Amino acid sequence: MNQPIQDAIRKRRSIREFKEKKVSRDLLYKIVDAGIWAPSGLNNQPWRFVLVLDAETRDKLAGQTTYSHIILAAPSLIVVLLDKSAMYNEVKDYQSAGACIQNMLLATEELGLGAVWLGQILQNKKSVNAIFDLNDNYELMAVLAIGYPLHRNQKSQRKPFADFILQEIRGDQE
Repeated sequence: MNQPIQDAIRKRRSIREFKEKKVSRDLLYKIVDAGIWAPSGLNNQPWRFVLVLDAETRDKLAGQTTYSHIILAAPSLIVVLLDKSAMYNEVKDYQSAGACIQNMLLATEELGLGAVWLGQILQNKKSVNAIFDLNDNYELMAVLAIGYPLHRNQKSQRKPFADFILQEIRGDQE
């Protein structure tokens, strides 16, 4: 049985080194479109994006994180924000932002690109907003560094499946 989603979930890795090759606007739009299709409570779709393709803005963002080398190496960045005026429940909307970001990461895998979800930069979210002249109505959720992977030799493993199941409550249906 063909399982492209399961395959993408298991193959996707955080890519931190990129080729010096630009990512087309069309591919970036496909990634954003995948994010837009994430579920959100009341279908409020509170996410907003800033696409960064120029070196000057990358330099400014690099100064906001200890992972500056990743930002400087990536030919493209997608800044993911929540529009607070579109939110209705903080927890649910933060969860939807995570779903949006995961959709985008899986889309990069499908498109033959690589990405990493940068979160440490959240410590400087006010400075990031200032770089884009955004008010506090927009809350930084992540910066995705996106490009063509320099290599795909990243490894990952998971704890045993049984470590995650706290209980299994069985009914008469079995």
